[in-house]
Amino acid sequence: MSTTPNPPASSAQTGATPAPSCKVSASPHDALPSPAGKKPAPPCTLVIFGAGGDLTKRLLMPALYNLAVDGLLDDGMKIVGVNHGERETSQWVDDLHTALQQFAADKASTFHAGKLDDNAWNWVAQRLEYMAGEFETDDTFAKLKQKLDRQPGGNVIFYLAVGARFFKPISERLGKAGLLKESDDGKGGFRRLVIEKPFGTDLASARDLNAHILQYASESQIYRIDHFLGKDTVQSILAVRFANALFEPIWRREYIDSVQITAAETIGVEGRGRFYEQTGAFRDMVPNHLFQLLGMVAMEPPNSFDAEAVRDKKADLFDAIQPLTPEDVVFGQYEKGPAGIGYREEPDVAVDSATETYAAARVFVENWRWAGVPFYLRTGKRLAARRTEISVQLKPVPFRLFRDTPVDALTPNVLTLRIDPAHGTSFDFNVKTPGPVMQIGAVKSSFDYNDFFAEHANVGYETLLYDCMLGDETLFQRADSIETSWRAVDDVLHPKGGGAVAVHGYAAGSEGPAEADALLARDGHAWRPLQQAAPRSKA
Repeated sequence: MSTTPNPPASSAQTGATPAPSCKVSASPHDALPSPAGKKPAPPCTLVIFGAGGDLTKRLLMPALYNLAVDGLLDDGMKIVGVNHGERETSQWVDDLHTALQQFAADKASTFHAGKLDDNAWNWVAQRLEYMAGEFETDDTFAKLKQKLDRQPGGNVIFYLAVGARFFKPISERLGKAGLLKESDDGKGGFRRLVIEKPFGTDLASARDLNAHILQYASESQIYRIDHFLGKDTVQSILAVRFANALFEPIWRREYIDSVQITAAETIGVEGRGRFYEQTGAFRDMVPNHLFQLLGMVAMEPPNSFDAEAVRDKKADLFDAIQPLTPEDVVFGQYEKGPAGIGYREEPDVAVDSATETYAAARVFVENWRWAGVPFYLRTGKRLAARRTEISVQLKPVPFRLFRDTPVDALTPNVLTLRIDPAHGTSFDFNVKTPGPVMQIGAVKSSFDYNDFFAEHANVGYETLLYDCMLGDETLFQRADSIETSWRAVDDVLHPKGGGAVAVHGYAAGSEGPAEADALLARDGHAWRPLQQAAPRSKA
């Protein structure tokens, strides 16, 4: 672990005289041993609807391959891919193999050794079977039932890697075909249904979708997946909070001034203009991904890490969110700038589009722990840097002991949990600089996962798939949490006064619209810059 100084903040920010360069260091302990090996998941058949789609190629199959390499899949595992269009299983297997090879070459960190292990791939390939079928035709499900009836054991997971318009018809036909029925004595195996986001587009549609699916499956069978929760660095938020005596006592309004949650991207819509025109940044990110991060940061301590205990606390947190109004949010749309073309110049985007590619929100949680503490959320495309992180700013010290020194204001203490692309934490704090004068300098203590732990292949879906096979619902969303999240933003999506939230322009490659800065300035706060200067090192 190393501690390196920050570049001194400007006098406009802190009123402090810039401190001379200094270096503080500490030696890391030896890497902690890996936890004891997990047992393979129970044997099951994984049925993937949308077997020919990008989600299957880019995420599900790489995750299954990585689980196989780790020895976490049972020899009885079967994978049935359902998609429209006739093709041989061998052709589907070849297509997946080609995609995996390319993926391994492009993203070595997500694969063991940066290349495919032939034995592991052959193990997976032998368990793949393709089945042609339309998602809205009863014959497809009759044919699937016959196939599954021939499989040994009764454990089946149905994964809906399809567009949201197919969630209802597939669930309904699975139910009517008897494919979601579990035996009353529990000896007939489990039947589980995995559904990707978007789970609704507003409160009314989420309620309708929940009500429809619950006609055919029980809540315990439904696994609503949010891939953000599959990231190790997201799951580590709970470890930072609840496994450290340094942080747990101060994680409350008496000590925390504000929290910023950022999910910034440098890319544009990348050929997904048609999808983005119907969705926008706010629907796509805020009531799901960013609220999930908010839940991990702000939930009350559960009495155990049992799935329902954790999900109860997250549900309580979402229920305590003060409903947002249009005044609490800022929308933006990238225009031509240093990073490229504007959104309206993208393929499949209307020339007069009012779709937001940036969204910022000020959120308050109305409970005893967080009363009065603002949570600032922002997400956007074509921004100055790619960065997903949570910054927790502590309140200033109550008495400025150093007011007679050349320091008028101290740099705030900020704990930053870095989720993507960097993985780790950092903490900004103040020290005395060397010399005879009492002068304060700002420094940063940083921890990076790669410095302490061996790199582990991960595309973000491994834990989620493994937990689903085990029946662990901790990282999956319940119907009540989905609906309370949408309820918190419903007035933004459907303003009571009519009209719509204004969309402000920002240059591609910038920090976002100026109006988002003004949102925080109301409270005397400012966004942490996306482009942060690199720490200085001793010459």
